[in-house]
Amino acid sequence: MKNVLPRAVIFDWDNTLVDSWGAIGEAVNHVRARYGKPVWPREEIPDRCTRSARDSFPEMFGDKWQEAMDAFYVHFRKARERDGIHPAEGAKDLLAWLLDNRIPAIVVSNKMGEHLRHEATHLGWDHYFASIVGARDAIRDKPAREHADHALSLAGLEASPDIWFIGDGESDVACARAIGCIPLLIGNQATAQTLGVAHFFTGCREILEQLNAIKSALP
Repeated sequence: MKNVLPRAVIFDWDNTLVDSWGAIGEAVNHVRARYGKPVWPREEIPDRCTRSARDSFPEMFGDKWQEAMDAFYVHFRKARERDGIHPAEGAKDLLAWLLDNRIPAIVVSNKMGEHLRHEATHLGWDHYFASIVGARDAIRDKPAREHADHALSLAGLEASPDIWFIGDGESDVACARAIGCIPLLIGNQATAQTLGVAHFFTGCREILEQLNAIKSALP
């Protein structure tokens, strides 16, 4: 990562800008139990749910995957309404900084697009984003490059090495590399080493500090 500001920033959503894993985990385990599969411990949910439902449910539920996915989203909506959506620490400040500095922010998430945009609207964050693209909005979902390319196209941009792609997992890193952008990981050194990522941060607050440092060093 050079000491220059990014031309744009692509974000993952869950575990990056917000936390709705309580609702996701409850819905996943509700459906797994319904179809006679063992439930997953809460701490394993983020690592096990990295792909979109249309990619992962056929493997989990076979020919009943569509039925299981419908049941998942019914339960997820109820759990989300009860538990709410929790912004990550510093996320709003980071998004506001990007907007103030005219750096487009984009969301590429494997959460269903309609749910993703509902959550952004609920948080009052719509105006921060040049585009918000979720599962099923593109021909293929993340880590396929079509997902990110579609989001960039809606924002009037094309993939390039001066765009940051910030996420918390392997699919984010793979997608960033597929489109030739810089992968930045929210996580720890061990995960960064496993994924071969050079730049990692503890969260949005630390990313904002990095951006301010780069800006202050510019001529």
